[in-house]
Amino acid sequence: MGLSDEERSALVSYRINKSKAVLKEAVDVARLKHWNLAVNRLYYAIFHICSAILLSKGYSARTHSGVIQIMMKEFVKTDILSKKDGSLISTLFNMRNTGDYDDLFDWDESQVAPLVGPTETLLLKIESLICEKR
Repeated sequence: MGLSDEERSALVSYRINKSKAVLKEAVDVARLKHWNLAVNRLYYAIFHICSAILLSKGYSARTHSGVIQIMMKEFVKTDILSKKDGSLISTLFNMRNTGDYDDLFDWDESQVAPLVGPTETLLLKIESLICEKR
């Protein structure tokens, strides 16, 4: 059974708000120099906003990789988002996996801090794409 338009809209709004809250967490933990956690939160900020736009457009993915594949196919390859945007999404996914699951590995400030601004910019860009079609 699918979602009603009202339920879909409410879930999209929830995911947008969650994305923004998680981005704030990323900024907060970056100030504390917890770089692995900052990467994790940057990735999840993008994951939630990507999930929101996919839901708003009627797409469904069961995995994180599925979300990224659909984003690349439907938004990057069609030039709705730039290749640079797609690269950021993929980079954050890979960095999150490395930081969360690899042994004897830690991200540092030089690798993570430069991603905060672009992540915020991409989040806002995707949010504007969602809002212009609502």
